[in-house]
Amino acid sequence: MINLAEILDEIKRGVAEIIDFDRIEILVKNFYEKGENFYVKAGFDPTAPDLHLGHTVVLNKMALLQKHGAIVQFLIGDFTGQIGDPSGKSATRKKLDKEQVAKNAKTYEEQVFKILDKDKTNVMFNSVWLNELGAAGMVELTSTFAVARMLERDDFEKRYKAGNSISISEFMYPLLQGYDSVAMRCDIEMGGTDQKFNLLMGRTLQRTYNVGKEQAVIMMPLLEGLDGVNKMSKSLGNYIGVTDSANDMFAKTLSISDDLMWRWYELLSTKSLSEISALKQAVKAGNYHPKKAKEDLALEITSRYHGDVTALNAKAEFDSVHAKNELPSDMPEYEINAPIWIVEALVKCGLSPSNSQARRDIAANSVSINQEKSKDEQLKLQSGEYVLQVGKRKFAKLKVL
Repeated sequence: MINLAEILDEIKRGVAEIIDFDRIEILVKNFYEKGENFYVKAGFDPTAPDLHLGHTVVLNKMALLQKHGAIVQFLIGDFTGQIGDPSGKSATRKKLDKEQVAKNAKTYEEQVFKILDKDKTNVMFNSVWLNELGAAGMVELTSTFAVARMLERDDFEKRYKAGNSISISEFMYPLLQGYDSVAMRCDIEMGGTDQKFNLLMGRTLQRTYNVGKEQAVIMMPLLEGLDGVNKMSKSLGNYIGVTDSANDMFAKTLSISDDLMWRWYELLSTKSLSEISALKQAVKAGNYHPKKAKEDLALEITSRYHGDVTALNAKAEFDSVHAKNELPSDMPEYEINAPIWIVEALVKCGLSPSNSQARRDIAANSVSINQEKSKDEQLKLQSGEYVLQVGKRKFAKLKVL
């Protein structure tokens, strides 16, 4: 016997906002009572080749919906990706060429099935219907929405008032995203909170084009990154990539704060709300150490992308390096001619991004050579073999010739 209320609670879990939740309830109920599937859309413009855990917040919710009747329509915006989503941008984005879009799209397609059920997923490309729309169809589409309404969108309004450029193609983007919902006849569309204007456009255009349904909208929050403050972002360096090594994935997860841990449990774990509540109570009662809770989360996340055995090996490696102060079993190796300035060596080995950061790392007593701290910024490494370390997680073997 299914517990519909419990299922609906899981669907609402961690969600920032839902529009037309009554429709979602009907869709799930019809699946269990009549065996009717429903269609959930989420669009990804292939503007970057790799996903990080922030992207998976939406994917995890889609995977949950697949368990309760959803067929996921995973939309790769190979057409709209050449325009670039202007959401939250203060300037017109550069276009991607078709070859880059195709390459990135292929990478996304390979990665999403680490989370989604492939048998319940339709990968779709919006060039299929948007190329067929043609000039007449585009003109008709632009007539469905007024410029004044478009300028109500927060980022457009700010740019307009500041006198910054807004291209006509950027006005087209939310219209084209909305038209995707018309062509795909989806029942639910998902996205981040920064996508609200575009998501509502789908509802508007489904009504305008007499699709016979009006999609519900589920908006997920933006996941805080490793720093616990800013949203997870590659540009900020506070991310865990889906393709990160198991060792990095495990270690980075353990580096988050205890408060952020529970946020990640809510948005990234497959544990139920009741299970997470029980964990919190156990921690509060002193029966479950926060470090163990974080290790279990790190194992779950790492197992999802690398498998159980590799995740357990990553934990063993972490324990060996950090608890027993041993060296990693696998480190990148470099060869450089002697003599080499320590600051330059740290940069060339990828342990510090710049000379200035390398100096800061040395001043902060974060640099070790052969497991001994070094604060000599002027040190020159002569011929020999060295193990360089910055912080707790960055290691490299250096052979100075």
